[in-house]
Amino acid sequence: MNFDYNSTRPKLILAEYGRNVQNMVNYICDLPTKEERNKYAQVVIDMMGVLNPHLRDVADFKHKLWDHLQIISDFQIDVDSPYPTATPELVKHEPELLSYPQHNIKYKHYGFTVEKMINKAISIPDEAARQKMALSIANFMKMAYTTWNKDAVADEFIIQDLAELSSQVLQLPEGTVLTKLDFKSAPPGNRVKGNAPTQSNSNTNSGHSNNNHSRTNNNNNSNNRRPAGTNTFQKRSNTSGGSSNNNNRRPYQNNTNSSSYKRG
Repeated sequence: MNFDYNSTRPKLILAEYGRNVQNMVNYICDLPTKEERNKYAQVVIDMMGVLNPHLRDVADFKHKLWDHLQIISDFQIDVDSPYPTATPELVKHEPELLSYPQHNIKYKHYGFTVEKMINKAISIPDEAARQKMALSIANFMKMAYTTWNKDAVADEFIIQDLAELSSQVLQLPEGTVLTKLDFKSAPPGNRVKGNAPTQSNSNTNSGHSNNNHSRTNNNNNSNNRRPAGTNTFQKRSNTSGGSSNNNNRRPYQNNTNSSSYKRG
């Protein structure tokens, strides 16, 4: 029994379209007439657009689909394309190699930019402007030095390196005090002001206030309630009061006698 595995099948040229599209393109290549090839090629182009809808966002996506059709057929399909026919030279061109800079830097902790600035300062004809430029370069050299070495560095050491790199052209006077420049950006995430309350603290405070308010209401309600014994006493007093009222009432018979007496 022979099994058909993907490892034994021909390699997919463009795997995003699948093997069925590649089989259909191979079938179109074997058709005898060009009319049939054009007809079936248009159907395959429409199917390729459905399988990869993200190509619709690309400019001239139809042109890209026709180029992919040529690539899948290994540039062997003979159809009338509405666009210029893709060729292996245009599609499978080798990228140009980038030329990486190769500089012989004397002191790498200062960098190549410092050497370029020194050469620029040497070419300045004005002595005062050249000295200002040299002082700025020395300050930058001190910052670059402390970036790689956290220990303190003497200003005389930086001035000596500046004179050595400039072939003794840029020399600062003795006793020059260099400024330490620190270029540090704020770390991301610390954009919230310190005085602004956080959401959790506000929620906690509101929760405490709500609890205190509920406790106050409960205390007020408990104070307004009367004890159970008081209510019972009031009921009993009302009952006794009712009996006294009944005793004060005159009987029906007495009322009749009084009325009859008045008539007589």
